Amino acid sequence: MNSASTPNKDAVPARAIATADKLRFLSQPSAYREAPRDVAVVETHMSFVFLAGERAYKLKKPVRFPFLDFSTLRAREASCREEARLNPRLAPNVYLGAVPLTISKSGDLSLNGEGAVVDWLVEMRRLPQDLMLDKMLIDGRLDGANIDALCQTLANFYERAERSAIAPGAYVARFFREQAESRSILTRRDFAVDHGRIPTLLERLEASLTANRSLLEQRVRAGRIVDGHGDLRPEHVCFTDPIAIFDCLEFNSELRQVDPFDELAFLGVECALLGAPGVGQAIIAKTAARLGEAAPDRLIALYAACRAVLRARLAIAHLLDPAPRRPEKWEPLANRYLNLAETALAGGISPHPEEPA
Repeated sequence: MNSASTPNKDAVPARAIATADKLRFLSQPSAYREAPRDVAVVETHMSFVFLAGERAYKLKKPVRFPFLDFSTLRAREASCREEARLNPRLAPNVYLGAVPLTISKSGDLSLNGEGAVVDWLVEMRRLPQDLMLDKMLIDGRLDGANIDALCQTLANFYERAERSAIAPGAYVARFFREQAESRSILTRRDFAVDHGRIPTLLERLEASLTANRSLLEQRVRAGRIVDGHGDLRPEHVCFTDPIAIFDCLEFNSELRQVDPFDELAFLGVECALLGAPGVGQAIIAKTAARLGEAAPDRLIALYAACRAVLRARLAIAHLLDPAPRRPEKWEPLANRYLNLAETALAGGISPHPEEPA
């Protein structure tokens, strides 16, 4: 990898470079300045991540969904730069910047080399997998000190986060809009989900949204909505020193405008999915104490139910892709999220901790 040269960002490549060609190149240790022994490739719904020694490089797929558009080179560059700009808020010293993938006149690909830019990647320091929150939960290694440190990190972030300018009506309308989209997908008969309970579950959630409209609006008027992380899940939390909370939602600023308790409820749902509901409850309660406020249980339950239904919808939506990855995974996962939504609406996800010793 030639890092000394400056790529011509305005040049147009002589020929289109297929994603398969980019993957083939980036999967080779010789593609990287660090010359790692090997390269592991992790595919997600929207990207490929290349684990190369002490570095990780993310290549965004040229995809378009209702909530994002990575179909152009310009859009992927903008997203890479935004990801590198936003994530240091919660992951200091992890994100190193956006790096161009270039092609020379002779047709050779290079990271940060000479020639036309054919794509962009986010360069990061690689984080230890065994210190990820999901891994620690599964292994039973999470303790009270870990939870305390995480809650302090989150409270510090929310206290200094930029306050959102979203209007109360727009904030509430977003929940109903997401709910309508969930209904349109989850009620499709071609998916193996429990169609007997879904209409009732969605009606209960919509009734709860209507009943709590004034409470949601009050959160906005009180200045509680912030430019948050947007995708606060256990696999995005790493217990390094300092704690790194990475992979924030960079591609849609509207979806990052959140109530901190919405994000905390989401994290609680994901912890419950991993079999640790008490951990999520402890995180909500302890972060609330550090913020000096406690959201009503009914608000936490509403946020948790909305997040669980959204995650069920996103799981099923994988099957709408022309060639979905791991198609056997998504319907059982959607049903598990629907179970959590029902639990939340019944008051089973609230900030009353049962934490590890």
